[in-house]
Amino acid sequence: MYIGSIARETPDKIAYLVLDGSGQVRESVTYRQLDERSNRLAQLWWNRGLRPGDVVAVCMENNARYLEVIWAAQRSGLLYTTANYRLTPDELAYLVNDSGAAALVVSAATAPSARALLERSPSVRIRLAVGADLPGHERYEDVVAGAPAHPLEHESEGSDLLYSSGTTGRPKGIRSSLAVPRPIGDGGPLPGLLQLLYGFGPDTVYLSPAPLYHAAPLRYCVTATRLGATVVVLERFEPALFLGAVSEYRATHTQAVPTMFVRLLKMPAAQRLSYDTSSLRCVIHAAAPCPLHVKRAVLDWLGPIVHEYYAGSEGNCYVACSPQEWLTHPGSVGRALLGVPHIAGDDGTELGPGQIGTVWFSGGPDFTYHNDPEKTAESHDARGWSTLGDIGYLDDEGFLYLTDRRSYTIITGGVNVYPQEIEDLLIGHPDVLDAAVFGVPDPDLGQRVQAVVQPVPAVAEAVTETGAVTQTGAVMGEDGRTTRTPGAARAELVAELMRYCRERLVGPKRPKDIDIVAELPRHPTGKLYKRLLVDQYSDH
Repeated sequence: MYIGSIARETPDKIAYLVLDGSGQVRESVTYRQLDERSNRLAQLWWNRGLRPGDVVAVCMENNARYLEVIWAAQRSGLLYTTANYRLTPDELAYLVNDSGAAALVVSAATAPSARALLERSPSVRIRLAVGADLPGHERYEDVVAGAPAHPLEHESEGSDLLYSSGTTGRPKGIRSSLAVPRPIGDGGPLPGLLQLLYGFGPDTVYLSPAPLYHAAPLRYCVTATRLGATVVVLERFEPALFLGAVSEYRATHTQAVPTMFVRLLKMPAAQRLSYDTSSLRCVIHAAAPCPLHVKRAVLDWLGPIVHEYYAGSEGNCYVACSPQEWLTHPGSVGRALLGVPHIAGDDGTELGPGQIGTVWFSGGPDFTYHNDPEKTAESHDARGWSTLGDIGYLDDEGFLYLTDRRSYTIITGGVNVYPQEIEDLLIGHPDVLDAAVFGVPDPDLGQRVQAVVQPVPAVAEAVTETGAVTQTGAVMGEDGRTTRTPGAARAELVAELMRYCRERLVGPKRPKDIDIVAELPRHPTGKLYKRLLVDQYSDH
């Protein structure tokens, strides 16, 4: 389980290829090339003084250099922090400085933030720019080409130092107890889990449709190449591009998030079914609870190959649910394979089967939040249990069910309301592509239930106007607020959705207001920037 040995055994096998926005191959990289190129960068960093345990930061779009940069750090005993290339200079400076990165790799897509960082990131000693000539940076291709292509004399395994996406607050750096230099070839628990649960191996063609700066795509791509598979990386997710890649490259495995499933299912059926998906052996999803009707529809379409797991960047647990288990336990995210789950009430008392509370884990790998002992303490209790902040319950057989994030719970008139249930219901309406539900201040109830929905394209044209798209993906009007468009079509849609909710939800769960927007502020990984909506709608 080491790319050096794979490169010796199958040097000309494709390690990964990157597809552009039209589905064309931007570049294809063999295992020999991945091995040599990652060795060159590892040698460069070593000769510039980086040692195991030091941190490198990567801020790029999905491109053909991304995985070689990661593997250079992985085989050097370094920690690597991957950042969203759309971050503002302030956001990127925070990640780079908080992580203490000694090296930074950027690309032309990150040029404005990279320039702004020159005077704001004093810890960075090595600045490399991929495919660009940037002031204060060395051109990546030039300096790496001159370094030796053989491995370091003393290689060791590195690890990621990833930051949460910041959907509920400022991003937190996550240090797993496993994130220490390990003997080369020790990939931790993930390779074994992917082999055991999903059949990953040298014959795998893994399609990765999400940004590589996010934990799951990054870790799965690294592990797939560790196991000798071929990885197909999309520069961005589009339903037709995704299905075209499955068909063209005979993908055997892929990983998606529920929002991707929704977009695939809302394609015209004739178009969706025209693609050959028969090569798929395993479709894996996570990141958020999947609405039951969406999961059933995907199973009906692709067959019993849809697996689910629940985990976090913190690495303290891994809960898995096979398609067969889900069909007998619909709505569950599975049973724990790493860590022991517990459900606890607000007072810390452990609750029994069927009782809803905060989900905690014991016995799994521990973690800390980098430079933040207060947040670390908040995520642990006196028993040594740790939590990712989710709410749910266990059934009699130990299957875990999630209801929502603890921070998203709405308390209206003294009643706890979990937004996920309402969001899943709204997404089930044929006119709705996406939905967000959250609480806003109310003088009588404490909080009231607010819903914001994004219509399917055909409906959106009639009920919304287009504003400027922010870096987070929200559509904003000239006044800086999410676009609202009055009119008969909009009023009719709101009335229809109100009726739809009224017929299916009890009183406290029914939205008091439903707003229509052109696009919700979602992270490319599928996570919703709900805090932006909460702040915006709490202002008025």
